[in-house]
Amino acid sequence: MTPEKLHQILAKHAKWIAGSADGLRANLMLSTLTGLDLGGLDLRGAYLAGAEVSDCQLRGANLAGADLFGADLRDCDMTGAVLANADLRCARARRVILNDAVLRQADLSDGTVTGDVETDAASSFIATAHRNLGSVRAAGRLTATDFSETLLCRADLSHADLSQAILRQADLSNANMLGADLSHAVLAGANLTGAQMVGVNLRHADLVGAILTDCDLSVADLADAHLTRSLELMSPDLQRKLFDHEQWIATGGRKGQRADLDGVDLHCVDLRKADLAGAVMRGAQLQRAILSGANLVMADLSGADLERATLRGANLSGANLSYARLAGADLTDVHLGPAQIRDAAGKPTGRIWVASLMGADLRQALMTGTHLTAANLSDADLTLADLEGADLTGAKLAHSQLQKARRQRA
Repeated sequence: MTPEKLHQILAKHAKWIAGSADGLRANLMLSTLTGLDLGGLDLRGAYLAGAEVSDCQLRGANLAGADLFGADLRDCDMTGAVLANADLRCARARRVILNDAVLRQADLSDGTVTGDVETDAASSFIATAHRNLGSVRAAGRLTATDFSETLLCRADLSHADLSQAILRQADLSNANMLGADLSHAVLAGANLTGAQMVGVNLRHADLVGAILTDCDLSVADLADAHLTRSLELMSPDLQRKLFDHEQWIATGGRKGQRADLDGVDLHCVDLRKADLAGAVMRGAQLQRAILSGANLVMADLSGADLERATLRGANLSGANLSYARLAGADLTDVHLGPAQIRDAAGKPTGRIWVASLMGADLRQALMTGTHLTAANLSDADLTLADLEGADLTGAKLAHSQLQKARRQRA
């Protein structure tokens, strides 16, 4: 869109807001607005469904009631913006800055498109567009609303619909979430320090690894929510194995013992930055576990269940994940390239061991920026996986299922 055309649309929108007869509500659906400075603009009620708005400056903008269904808002600065009653379903909003923003009664749910009948031509047009975008979502190019790594400090999210929203590693410290619906939401590793959670619906929500300091959940609905399991409460035998493994790693095998954790139940356990290099964890139960920054070089996780686990930034070079279940897991910036094989003195031998994901279930996995150089992905199921920015140089993809996987920035 040319600057002149955008200026005309915004000028008519300003008149529409003012109630002028010659005003016209801004229709920027599916427009490309990447990198523009829209800070402080009054965009109340604007149509921005499916628009490319990434990297925009939107500080202090008024987007109350705006239609942002399926919009790409990644890396935007929306500090102090007003998004009350906005439609943010299916929006892609990773790394957005929303500190001090107002999102009262905003809809950040999973993007279900209803068949409601619209009465006027404009509403009918928007409804049709939503249904078309809904079809796009069903085809895999839009997913649940993703607010991972978003800064929402002091944001007003009271009574917002965040059901099934993805808020991994988001900073919601001191946010007002009074009466918000967070059922089935993913808040793994999120910072909820000091957040107001009175009347919040957290049924089935994933709170593993979330920071809940000074967060009163006494009147929140936590039925069937997934909370962090403490290692201190694990069996003495398991704790001993982990301790011995640390000694084994630290001494180059002279002390301690390599951990044999075959089939062990570690679901919902916080293991971020744990050193489990070379550990044997075949068939381990690691559903929703937090393994961010963990060292899992050459670990054997074949057949392990890592569904919805968070492995952001972990090192899995040379690891064996053959036939592992990683559906819905967060593998952002994970290293799954080859590992250098070293001798007893720790010196490189010149040989490498490639990572194996053969037959792995990676459906809907978040793999943005994942390093998969020379990895074996034969027969892996990558349906609906987000591979944007992933390095697949030399990877083996024979018979892998890549239907509807996202490979590059939309």
